[in-house]
Amino acid sequence: MSSISWPRSIRARYTMVVAALSLVFLVTVGACLDVVVRYKIQDESYQETERIATQWSAAVRDGNVPRVIPAPARVDLIQVVDPHGHVTSASKAASRSSPLTDVRPPPDDRFQAVNTCQRGSRCDMILALRVTPDAKSLYVYAGLREPAILAHHVLELGIAASAILVLGLVTWLAWIIVGRTLRPVECIRAQLSEITASDLSLRVPLPPGGDEIALLAQTANETLCRLETAVRQQRRFASDASHELRTPIAGLRAGLEEALLHPADVDPRETIRSALSTTDRLEAIVNDLLVLARIRAAAPAPPEHIDLGALVSEIAAHRPARPPVKVEVEVSDGIRVRGSRIQLVRLVENLLNNAQRHAESRVDVAVEAADGQARLSVTDDGSGIPPEERERIFARFIRLSDARRRDPGGSGLGLAISREIAEAHGGTLRVEDSARGARFVLGLPLR
Repeated sequence: MSSISWPRSIRARYTMVVAALSLVFLVTVGACLDVVVRYKIQDESYQETERIATQWSAAVRDGNVPRVIPAPARVDLIQVVDPHGHVTSASKAASRSSPLTDVRPPPDDRFQAVNTCQRGSRCDMILALRVTPDAKSLYVYAGLREPAILAHHVLELGIAASAILVLGLVTWLAWIIVGRTLRPVECIRAQLSEITASDLSLRVPLPPGGDEIALLAQTANETLCRLETAVRQQRRFASDASHELRTPIAGLRAGLEEALLHPADVDPRETIRSALSTTDRLEAIVNDLLVLARIRAAAPAPPEHIDLGALVSEIAAHRPARPPVKVEVEVSDGIRVRGSRIQLVRLVENLLNNAQRHAESRVDVAVEAADGQARLSVTDDGSGIPPEERERIFARFIRLSDARRRDPGGSGLGLAISREIAEAHGGTLRVEDSARGARFVLGLPLR
């Protein structure tokens, strides 16, 4: 059994559906209209013939029937017939020799309606009336020509023609309306086809109004905006990463080439030691890049219920001491969050490493609950961060002059990784004001 092949165009499909439903509706309405009109016309016609037949039946009983019966213009077929079928009186339009019908109503059913048709001519609507219940009763026939609207299916043809006209109009309107509705979609499609990876600045046209298509266009533009931002960040990240990796690789290559070209003037142990140090820095940068990539691209791990205060206390207790910097921890009990323990450990360690690196003598760590959030603050007593640099330090490979001086081998990715982890957990990480030094504050939703 072959399946129906629907057109691929949404406009054509919807127009076909509207046309099919309209056809079913019009056929049903047309059939009902035909039945109602026919019944109405026939009922009115038989009521008129019954009135005329009853009138002349009374005249027959009174013996006041002329040979030529005067008839109204509408019911012009009138006959009085004896029991033997002879026409005794008739109107001018009725035959004087043969009855209009052979129907003889019985005494218990004196009124009978009948249609008589002659070949090649119009049918007649006849009402046969028995004058009296006697066996020798006369009969009165009153009739009229079948109305033109009922003859030769004129009514059906008129209804069908009207239905076809309405169906065509409805189909044309559906085609126009669906086309206008989908016109913005075609504009959106055409604009999207012009957007390439090299140029994401284009946006789809936003149709007026607030319907679903307008919301679709708005969402598409928002998605394109996010995609453009992500691609721009990715390109900038690739450029920064290549720059950061190129510098130590160039230094490593220069040292090895010098040792190869001038073996007598270069200490091989020192060359190897320098190469290993450079390799350690390269490994640290690559590992940090992998961490960033996994945070953004990997599927999130099943969340754990974590006591943030206990986690921070455990990390601080197992950290190696860095005299003269002292780490003071103050935590509240029962502050629980949901997330990845491994990632939160990395975040806390990055903040503590950064604070100990810049502190002069003290690092204060506090965990508390405030405004529906778990707040971890890490404050050092170092030189602090200028307000204009507080957001810039969270960018990748950004290292201020003080950071380069204190840790020349750093990658500049620790704070970027920490913010990525915070945002992946639905939280925030920012620098706030403090009396001295830098104060990093992590906010996470409470469980």
